[in-house]
Amino acid sequence: MAAADILPFFRAWVRNPWQVAAVAPSGPAVSSLMAQEITAETGPVLELGPGTGVFTRALLGRGVRQQDLTLIECGSEFIPLLQSRFPGARVLWMDAAWLRRERVFDGAPVGAVISGLGLLTMPPEKVTVILDGAFSYLRPGGAFYQITYGPRCPVADAILDRLGLQASCIGQTFRNLPPASVYRISRRHPHA
Repeated sequence: MAAADILPFFRAWVRNPWQVAAVAPSGPAVSSLMAQEITAETGPVLELGPGTGVFTRALLGRGVRQQDLTLIECGSEFIPLLQSRFPGARVLWMDAAWLRRERVFDGAPVGAVISGLGLLTMPPEKVTVILDGAFSYLRPGGAFYQITYGPRCPVADAILDRLGLQASCIGQTFRNLPPASVYRISRRHPHA
């Protein structure tokens, strides 16, 4: 965890621990795990809840260009930090539940969605709206990557079924505080 991330993260956590939904900024091990399947060829990437930008840095390290990043952040204290760290990225101050309503993109150009949102602390209705909005921008074959500190996928099976999605764990790390897992959520392929 970078020293420059600790103070802004702590301030945001003190103001609203349920919105931040983590006890510390994510570290390099889970950041690497989140970005491991994404490359410059993935195309535009939508990041939900970037916070201090630890996953954003990992995406840049994988070759994603800043101009291919759209960062959706609800915490106003993180907006200036993200704008100064990633001046080429599009940074939007809004709730991820507004994705479909705000029309962030025309069509479905996004190759991947990275989510640092605390889905486990949200009501199921909000989780459904966020996933529905995110998948409205994902092109065929695109995936939604979600961090969790829980023992299983943070999206309930009923929500996955309702939206025609499937989830698989792509890895976990104990070299993070707290230990974390990353899930890839994608559209179900119809059986032949």
